[in-house]
Amino acid sequence: MQTNPIFMKPISIVLLFLVSCFAHAQNLTSDANELLKAKYKADEPGAVALIAKDGKVVFRQAFGMADLEHNIVMMPEHVFEIGSITKQFTAVSILMLMEQGKLSLQDPVTKFIENYPMNGHNITVHHLLTHTSGIKSYTDLEKWRKLWRNDMTPLEMIDVFKNEPMEFAPGEKWSYSNSAYFMLGYIIEKASGVSYPEFLEKNIFLPLGMKNSYYGGQSKIIKNRAMGYQKGDGFKNAEYLSMTQPYSAGSIMLNVDDLLTWNQAVQANKLVKKETIQKAFTNYKLNNGKPINYGYGWGLNDINGSATIEHSGGIFGYATNAIYLPKEEVYVVVFSNCDCNPPSEVSTKKTRCEGSSI
Repeated sequence: MQTNPIFMKPISIVLLFLVSCFAHAQNLTSDANELLKAKYKADEPGAVALIAKDGKVVFRQAFGMADLEHNIVMMPEHVFEIGSITKQFTAVSILMLMEQGKLSLQDPVTKFIENYPMNGHNITVHHLLTHTSGIKSYTDLEKWRKLWRNDMTPLEMIDVFKNEPMEFAPGEKWSYSNSAYFMLGYIIEKASGVSYPEFLEKNIFLPLGMKNSYYGGQSKIIKNRAMGYQKGDGFKNAEYLSMTQPYSAGSIMLNVDDLLTWNQAVQANKLVKKETIQKAFTNYKLNNGKPINYGYGWGLNDINGSATIEHSGGIFGYATNAIYLPKEEVYVVVFSNCDCNPPSEVSTKKTRCEGSSI
């Protein structure tokens, strides 16, 4: 099992072969099929891949199995747990509340989480969004491993990590923190007056027509759920995880079609104003002026000189990647239902369109 099994950090070369191929070759389908079929075997946990250009889907295929026990073949419509891709939904929710005047990005966390220990520092909403707060990620704590199956309230989970020593003063370093994005979910609840799942449903999923998007849960009946797997002696069903544990840092489930709908809505400024969403896509800097290559809920990098907006995710039984090139208007998504076979590994393969390992 991964050291940090819930949330994978954004990777600058996520799905590089697909993006590079699209930029340099007209016939992408055969290259993508060849590589993905080799990676996701027909009789093993599989994947769904989607590529859109200028808002139009040009590749949408499923590979492998969605359910090994019931012999269900993967379909493009299958729903996956997306792990840390959830963070962009949390970040945009914060920006929506900012536009409504219900919070400021410079608000201290104690405005919403009373008695949170600041350790002599001013930890702001902005610090949480950019992973520069210095708050230790609870998924790195050994004691958290004993809590995976427990249903806990947001404040109970915050109590798990709030007294851990700060890793650094706010703004001094960048360190990926699931604790920070967990806290943002509770801030959304306090500022909006509704639960985090309810906020997502009423303000994002329903208005955008995302009919296959959910706040995750094992007990829910979710149509076309792709079952999650881990590698053991062969494959095994993924370890149980209460969705109160990832919460606003990694709880969302959806399919590739709904994620495309989401990305198009974000890019079209349907949820917040253009000047507001640009805050999410700003490459922020540390106190010393060094860029962090992260905005609010998205990693900011480049591929062969082309800017990318991206994030990956990993949660028990699932691994996901999504990358957008705004200049080329290319969006690439790959979801896998085994955390043993992350899509990011595809980027190390050779492709005919590039002719070299990338």
